[in-house]
Amino acid sequence: MKQLIDLLHTIPQYQGNQDIPSLEIKGITIDSRQVKQGYLFFCIQGYTVDGHDYVEQAIENGAVAIIAQRELSNDRVPIFYVKDTMKALGFLANAFYDSPTQKLGLIGVTGTNGKTSVTSLIEEILQAEDEITGLIGTIEMRIAGESFPVANTTPEVSFLQKSFHQMVQSGVSTAVMEVSSHALELGRVNGCDFDVAVFTNLSQDHLDYHGSMDQYFLAKSRLFQQLGNIYDKNNPKYAVINVDDAYSEQFIHATVQPVITYGVDREADVCAKDISLHAGGSNFVLETYKGSIGISSKLMGKFSIYNMLAAATVALIKDIPLTTIKMVLEQTTGVAGRFEPVQVGQPYGVVVDYAHTPDSLQNVLQTMKEFSKGKTYVVVGCGGDRDKTKRPLMAKIACELTDHAIFTSDNPRSEDPHAILNDMTTGLEASNYQLEVDRKKAIDKIVALANENDMILIAGKGHEAYQIIGNETFSFDDREIAKQAISNNE
Repeated sequence: MKQLIDLLHTIPQYQGNQDIPSLEIKGITIDSRQVKQGYLFFCIQGYTVDGHDYVEQAIENGAVAIIAQRELSNDRVPIFYVKDTMKALGFLANAFYDSPTQKLGLIGVTGTNGKTSVTSLIEEILQAEDEITGLIGTIEMRIAGESFPVANTTPEVSFLQKSFHQMVQSGVSTAVMEVSSHALELGRVNGCDFDVAVFTNLSQDHLDYHGSMDQYFLAKSRLFQQLGNIYDKNNPKYAVINVDDAYSEQFIHATVQPVITYGVDREADVCAKDISLHAGGSNFVLETYKGSIGISSKLMGKFSIYNMLAAATVALIKDIPLTTIKMVLEQTTGVAGRFEPVQVGQPYGVVVDYAHTPDSLQNVLQTMKEFSKGKTYVVVGCGGDRDKTKRPLMAKIACELTDHAIFTSDNPRSEDPHAILNDMTTGLEASNYQLEVDRKKAIDKIVALANENDMILIAGKGHEAYQIIGNETFSFDDREIAKQAISNNE
């Protein structure tokens, strides 16, 4: 709990009642439904909901003060005005929770693909060195071994700072988090003191939101700009960059902090040499500025090599021995829903993957083709209310890299799924595809086509155990549906 006047002092240039009452703030939130007695309510103007419209509800639930950015007529509780409530929330939430990210190491991973895999690998390596860790990502949040659900890849500011505070109280020494472009654009990581920022790659995604690749890059680059402008040997900051990516130089120029590069095709501080990719995983020599060591991993595909290099680079920054890095990379089986095999004794391969961008779909299909001794098949769709420009690109890649594709629903949300399929196939010259709007039927149909030694990819949803159609969320797990289809096909 904090005094209101002390919290307001963390916000520059606020306006409101200068005779600030002596109020003890017991919590802060942007959701009026979560307000309890003694809470401070922040009015955040979102894309679909405006918190200013819920002030009455917040007060009824116990809010004792309001922070807003537009004039409100309510005079039941003190109201303080700022130019940008989201920015103010970052400062104030950090202060309310006693600056938690200054009390633990914070590693942020951003990029179009690989964030979940890289954060998970980093966490595994840290834990192998007996560190107590925290993780915030797409699948869940983990604090000292305990798991919690999350609503967004990067949660909103007050929830995020509260979570870091909880990590500090639980003895966490290092937290690893996925940092989405939306979070950076919306200021969700305001108030976070990052020690290491990692860039995986940048390919087309979220252009419905950002508008262009240049704007998408600018959003991602904020993570590296936020590392600060001075080098403090007692609190060093580092940028870890995939030098093989076309945007690598721009990310390198986005920070003044020391940069450590990793890559496969270009010279880098940390790189993979003598790579051998096979159906059982991958072999390579990990060459670093601290020595070299051979790796024999169960993780398949070139994209997995990049994920392992990113995690290894962070581990080296943390002075973790190469032997520990080797042990973890050789023992790990990867992340749920990321190139995850579905095996119930069938003579053909079925893989579920989260691939939902042109680049990630291409990577996974190319990896699958390398291992397939027969034909290759894919079930794939595109999410509704999301970037429409990637839809025909994904359809084209699916047809080019497989013998047959079935285009189906992903999470259509408020869009007509037939319209999404039409976007995917408009201008498509290939003929090796069919349309099936029902995702379960599409999986059944693709499994029925498979023979011995063939390979099937079910792409787009990965670990997700639901499907969003309209405003409703239904239980739907590609892995379970695939198992049923395989059993019915025997």
